Amino acid sequence: MPHSPSSSAQAAREAVAARLRDLRKGAGLTLAELASACGWHHSKTSRIENARTAPSARDIRHWCQACGLPDEASDLIAQSLNAETLYNEWRHQVRGGLKKLQESWVQFFEETQLFRIYSSTLVPGLLQTEGYAGALLSTIASFRGYPDSGLEAARARVERSRVIRKPGRRAVLIVEEAALYYRLGDPASMAAQLGHLLTAGALPTVSLGVIPTSVSPRTMWPVETFHVYDDTLVSVELLSAEVNVTQPSEIEVYLKAFEQLRSMAVYGARARALVVKALEALDQD
Repeated sequence: MPHSPSSSAQAAREAVAARLRDLRKGAGLTLAELASACGWHHSKTSRIENARTAPSARDIRHWCQACGLPDEASDLIAQSLNAETLYNEWRHQVRGGLKKLQESWVQFFEETQLFRIYSSTLVPGLLQTEGYAGALLSTIASFRGYPDSGLEAARARVERSRVIRKPGRRAVLIVEEAALYYRLGDPASMAAQLGHLLTAGALPTVSLGVIPTSVSPRTMWPVETFHVYDDTLVSVELLSAEVNVTQPSEIEVYLKAFEQLRSMAVYGARARALVVKALEALDQD
């Protein structure tokens, strides 16, 4: 796996920073001279060039103007904006609420033909029931201090997930067996979720694999939850942020990991048996 899940975002920031540094040096300006021309402290120039501070569009325009290359600004602004969308903190994404966050992905889901999802801790969102999703999203809202709109967001998530039932779509989902035992919501909600896996996993558009806890040899360790949309985007879920990987070389790494994880999973009757086992464990409590 990449050294850091946010490496694509950092690499993109560093590319912008390097280009700005090259412009300054090409213009024969020192850090202090560039700062003076732009009207800010020289420490800001240093932070931007070392990718510690993301430049605003105005910063980039001033920078290029000071270097005598104003035509360079447009491309650099676009590049910088792209870099900053790679790493999205959840607190920025939920400004409109958890429900709107779910709805913001609807069009993208509609345009995606192949979903490949790996989850080590949770039932993937595409297969979540309203009760399970509501409990999960309410817990997330409580932990992060958001207004609790878990139920509304859950309904939006379930509605969004109907896309996998449409012709021309395919969803390959891999979960660790342990994810079947982590309790979200009350026992009835958890039972309904596990029951839904038994039916949803039988859909012709869905391939559901479960990696047994006893699998041996383990050729790939459990990693963070990630979603691969076609071959163009990998979305990685971290505690504080979502990382969107678009760099082809990094997408290839995630695809390699996915294939290794997929090779350890069981499917069909064997996968259903593991789900039933988890359901029976609920009844024993």
